[in-house]
This record gives sequence, structure tokens and C-alpha cells, in this order.
Amino acid sequence: MLVKLENPAQLSKAIEIISELVTEVRIKVNEFGFSIVAIDPANVAMVGFKLPRGAFSQFESGNETLGVNLDDLKKILKRSGTKSSVILEKQENCLSIQIHDKIKRIFKLNLIEIDSEEKELPNLEFSSKIGIDSADFVASVEDCAVVADACSFIVKDGKFILEAKGINSARSEFSGDEAEIKAEDCKARYSLEYLSKFVKGAKIAEKTILNFANDHPLRMDFKNEGMELSFILAPRVETDD
Repeated sequence: MLVKLENPAQLSKAIEIISELVTEVRIKVNEFGFSIVAIDPANVAMVGFKLPRGAFSQFESGNETLGVNLDDLKKILKRSGTKSSVILEKQENCLSIQIHDKIKRIFKLNLIEIDSEEKELPNLEFSSKIGIDSADFVASVEDCAVVADACSFIVKDGKFILEAKGINSARSEFSGDEAEIKAEDCKARYSLEYLSKFVKGAKIAEKTILNFANDHPLRMDFKNEGMELSFILAPRVETDD
């Protein structure tokens, strides 16, 4: 396997975001490109990542599976600059990472065995789909995190509402003017600890796509021309709302 990226910054950002949820993953490399599917240690959230073959300037690979420590990979990719290109090459039990800019630098990352079973993102049915400006969504999640540890996603009367209640409360409302709302009335509650990690995907996409339903898992997607980053989060059980 040997692949080359002319703009490794996007991959670096994605790996940094994923590493906040899981530490060790399998990276699948095949005719379609790079992909990762992993579940967090608490079995509450899943992450899926796709970097298509077309994102690479050079791509020579059959079906490969690379077991890597994301913290280590993240540190190496951060050593690349805005004008760097990166070559990833599998060499026996390690991954050679060459960073080319003014000089050529070579890192060797030890590949590891991953004990867990291979996973795929589940196909879930949702009653509500929201397309929202990523910056607005990040601000709303951060507002909720100020007052509580969970927030409700609500669709009511054609509006999308984020609401958190503790001793204090926070609420953001989006009409059809501020968001694309294709949804039935519903309500589901999610952990802000996880949402605060997920919204860092705003670094790679200007729009966030949310799919959810009444007391149902949430799917959050960030897509740009070069990659796709997705999260699935189990709902929190309603208590005092």
C-alpha cells in the first residue's frame, strides 16, 4: 500500500476529532479509499469516516486493514504544514509516513492488533432531518453546555429547538429561515459531553446535517467535497423535562 495526499490538513483535522472519541481504530484501505468505523468504549456513540480515493494524488492499494493508535497518528500528521504533501506506505508491521515540504521527513508508526469486531454504521430510520449552519449549531450546543449536561432536540410547529434545563436553562430556536427543516414533531435528549466532541466536525464542513426521531439515536453528518465524517449517539432517558 502506498498513497499520497497533497493536502493532509483535512485528514489531520478529522483524525484529531475522531481521537477524542476512540483511541485505537482499524483504517480500511481499499479501491474506494480510506474508511474508519468505531464505537466508543462506553458503547454510547459510533463514528464513521470516509476519505475517497479521489482525494489522493497517488493511490496504490489492494484491501488493507491498518490497526493504529490515533493519538500517535494525530501527533505525526500535525507535523505537516499547509504546503506539505504526505505519503503513507505500509511496510511490514509499521506505517511509514513521509512528510514532503522543504525537506523530506520520515516517521514510522507501529501497527497494532485491534481485538474488537469490525463494525458498520447501522441503517437507522429517522422522522426528522435538519440542515443547519455549523457555526450556529456549535454556538447553540455551547450555550446548552453552560447550564446542563444534556440537551433536548425538539421539532415543534415547524421549528427546530435546542433546549437544556438544569437549575438554569438555555434555548435556541431555528425557523425555516435559519435551517432546512424536514421533520415531524418529535423530541429526543442527548449527552452534551458527546455533542461537544461531535461539533468539532464543524472544522471540516460549513453545514451540519442532523437526523433524529422521538427518543431515538441521533445521526450527525459533516460532509465536504473531500471527506465525510458521521456520528451516531444513543439518546438519554428523559427525567424531569
